[in-house]
Amino acid sequence: MSPTVVSASWLSGAVVTAEGGEGGFPTPGVADFWWPVVPFHSDSAWALTRPALVMLISALVLGWFYVSATRKLSVVPSKNQFLVEGSYNFVRNTIGRDIIGSKDFLQFVPLLLTLFTLLLVNNVFGIVPFIQFPTMSRVGIPIVLTLIVYITYHTVAIRRKHGILPYFKSLVPPGLPGWLKPILFVLEFLTYFVIRPLTLALRLFGNMLAGHLMLLVFIVGGEYLLLEGSNLFLQASGVLSFAFSIFMTFFELLIEFLQAFIFTLLAALYISDAVSEHH
Repeated sequence: MSPTVVSASWLSGAVVTAEGGEGGFPTPGVADFWWPVVPFHSDSAWALTRPALVMLISALVLGWFYVSATRKLSVVPSKNQFLVEGSYNFVRNTIGRDIIGSKDFLQFVPLLLTLFTLLLVNNVFGIVPFIQFPTMSRVGIPIVLTLIVYITYHTVAIRRKHGILPYFKSLVPPGLPGWLKPILFVLEFLTYFVIRPLTLALRLFGNMLAGHLMLLVFIVGGEYLLLEGSNLFLQASGVLSFAFSIFMTFFELLIEFLQAFIFTLLAALYISDAVSEHH
């Protein structure tokens, strides 16, 4: 009897056999990233989705936390005030002042603090029970945040250069041969308008998507092996899969913090480039 040919269906999230039947291990796929909470149309093309709901919850949680923690400030800070001051000082000094410079950094601290805390909370939601969804694994949300950074970046750069035309001229350093200037202008234009924003958004999206899928594989796979395993070896493998998923959850927490930090750090680097006199 020839072996059964099995192919994992990415869209349906099911294992489909060559004979046309369905069954077996439900492989995690893109369906796990589309969960209409409140559909507004019969085909769910427009809906309040899981990532949208999580984003709204994170905004409400952050707003409530900052208002309640700073309502009654004291010389001896409470736990919440200590956490607020610690996060503010971290973004203000480590990211804002050290990257942008002491002359210009203060006006960008609100943006950087908002980016860091919003990203951190939404990333950590990926391992919070009953939520367990990193909002940034939906590519549209990192794209919007990247657009905010780059609108700020280009606006500041244009103001520093006193107009759009001087700004575009500054993309090409002076003193270059005439034949080289068009080539360098195209390269610099692609870097500042395409490559940098694209990599900024996709880096965050890719890490959050991969981490969430990795946890899904170990947790769902462990459950399947434990409950559906036909022998003791498969059931023991399910227990090991669960144990490894706990380890990977802590590793994912580290990645979630690093991605929030890296995104905010790169935003500060790009803004520092915009305020630089040599840009």
